[in-house]
Amino acid sequence: MKFATFRHGGREQAGLVDADKGRIVPLKATDMVDLISRFKEIAPTSSSVGASLDLDLVKLLAPIPRPRRNIFCVGKNYRDHAKEFASSGYEAGAIKGAEIDDHPAVFSKPANCVVGPGATVETHPGVTAAVDYEGELAVVIGSHGRNIKRSDAKGYIWGYTIINDVTARDRQKDHRQWYLGKALDTFCPMGPWITTADEVDAENLQLQTWVNSELRQDANTRDLIFDIPGLIETISAGLALVPGDIIATGTPAGVGLGFNPPKFLKPGDTVTISISGLGTLSNPFG
Repeated sequence: MKFATFRHGGREQAGLVDADKGRIVPLKATDMVDLISRFKEIAPTSSSVGASLDLDLVKLLAPIPRPRRNIFCVGKNYRDHAKEFASSGYEAGAIKGAEIDDHPAVFSKPANCVVGPGATVETHPGVTAAVDYEGELAVVIGSHGRNIKRSDAKGYIWGYTIINDVTARDRQKDHRQWYLGKALDTFCPMGPWITTADEVDAENLQLQTWVNSELRQDANTRDLIFDIPGLIETISAGLALVPGDIIATGTPAGVGLGFNPPKFLKPGDTVTISISGLGTLSNPFG
């Protein structure tokens, strides 16, 4: 099943999506996190609060428009991207031949930079001159857990969505850390919806990113260095995960800084990310 957050008639609500028919059914849940937390109780297929609506007549928002906590992000989790990043000059302390870490690099992205499909991403002139894209598969946690074993990790996953981990590379480089370069307003497009885990083979998803009409990223999630169960085990060690938590699993090679010269984004560009079975997330930059 696919679930989205949408606005219609001045009201924001969660809905069950039929992507093939282009329809969405409003649900009783207060919001997406409420739906995730009470998924079995709410029984989405029988808890609609109105007739289905044409997707073209509603405004899709980020599936979780206001995450309750910062988004967990994983850096350099595809081998080719780790190499392009290390050789780009934008990674402080990069050592040739030691691009692959022994443990995942985990950081966070503030919840208030989330925007939905079609929302304009600010390029922040005067703050940065090196705005970059990062198409990523994101995991949505469905139940509370701490010290989760990798063998049990899949049972804590509610679904998957798409995230663009937009990054100001110059701020990332100048401050010798990642947070400030990834925390600017609007720097986390998410969507178009969440697809439940039972419908997704997360170990074999094709991820593609276009800038305007140019294909920049084309990779498969089987190439992740640290797989999703391992990431959940690592992140949950001593830190409880809760329903609605989001883990962005990393981006493959083909980001703007990997080109010579770099191909950073400018106002008027549109970034489109597609992941097989999960849909397409597209956002203009302005």
